[in-house]
Amino acid sequence: MPSVKVYIHFVWSTKNWVAHLDSPELRKVVWQHIKENSETKNIYIDFVNGHKNHCHCLISLGVDQTIQKVVQLIKGESSFWINKHGLTKQKFEWQDEYFAVSVSESAIDKVRNYIKNQEEHHRHKTFEEEYEEFIRIYGFQKFTDDSSTSSR
Repeated sequence: MPSVKVYIHFVWSTKNWVAHLDSPELRKVVWQHIKENSETKNIYIDFVNGHKNHCHCLISLGVDQTIQKVVQLIKGESSFWINKHGLTKQKFEWQDEYFAVSVSESAIDKVRNYIKNQEEHHRHKTFEEEYEEFIRIYGFQKFTDDSSTSSR
């Protein structure tokens, strides 16, 4: 049996960066649901948190899991669940784009603390500023097609 330990820091936003998750209480419910639902799909979320218009997850990938499939399962199910339970004023959707960055074992605590402290972090920096910083720090390139900007 293979032994694998691969941590990925995922970040994704609400569609058009709308602040649907506008209260700490709502965010707590959504993050808890994401964690619990992921467990039923054998997705190990080490830590999940975020702010009004985005989500951060630190995930340890299983041997047969792909980045694309994991993020698709989490985002798809959670947006369905949020809408099914009428948790937001308008229809809830996640943006198609996302960031996924590998995390070394030595940086796990640093990333965990960064995710944990989103409320404080976003008192000083907007998600837009954080987004641009991610692009710069991790060397993502911006590509513009017909109607959207995406990163890779």
